[in-house]
Amino acid sequence: METTPVGQGPELTGNVLFYRKPEPLSLEAHGKLGVKRIDQPFGFLRQAHAVPVTISEFGMTASSYPVIFVGAEKTPVAVMGVSQGVNLFVDADGKPLPEYYLPAFVRRYPFVFAADDNQDRLLLCVDREAPMVSDNPDMPFFEGDQPSKYTQDAIEFCKEFERQRRGTAEFVKLMESHDLFEQKTVTYKPRDEQGNEGQAQKIADYWAISEEKLNKLPAETFIQLRDQNVLGAVYSHLVSLLNWSNIIQRAIRMQQAPSA
Repeated sequence: METTPVGQGPELTGNVLFYRKPEPLSLEAHGKLGVKRIDQPFGFLRQAHAVPVTISEFGMTASSYPVIFVGAEKTPVAVMGVSQGVNLFVDADGKPLPEYYLPAFVRRYPFVFAADDNQDRLLLCVDREAPMVSDNPDMPFFEGDQPSKYTQDAIEFCKEFERQRRGTAEFVKLMESHDLFEQKTVTYKPRDEQGNEGQAQKIADYWAISEEKLNKLPAETFIQLRDQNVLGAVYSHLVSLLNWSNIIQRAIRMQQAPSA
């Protein structure tokens, strides 16, 4: 994996969750800008009910949310709500609840790596419309004509995230090669004020690793997976699915709470 020096490379194309106007970071365009401390640096998370996570995060994520696989690429995501556009783990002030894990995908904002047209180099980009990006910054992007310590730390964080993202894609391919995925559906039955159950409502269709298929693997295959250090992520994912009931009950409580 190569990275393009700050200020070089083509324009970013495509869409990335949370990012409104990502631009390749450059001295010419962003030399006087940086990040300012604001009250709600993660306020954008309020509209995200699912956030991508990497396999290195499965263990930490499993203590807070279900980890499921979605879409054709089976991207692993942390489920943070049961309704589109509603995050159950951000308070009324737009701040993530501190007792729950905050995925690296969120923490890297407003920075992101993007591939150039040749797909063999990465560009550090910044969301120009992020509320913390300011021309009166507390942490400038550049010091003189060089990236600041803040920007260099962001580059390292994004490099590590990219390594973990690629490792996660390899993990998914490995699970597919052993036919370990199964499709699952999660539903819940709402109750009225008298406690009467209504009709079951679907929350999500998703992919999960099948514990039954895992247990039926030949012993030598299971040992190979152990030696590839992926079983920790597998079992963290399976344990995380126990959080579905917590998510559903949290959503019900918030729906029933009186409006302020």
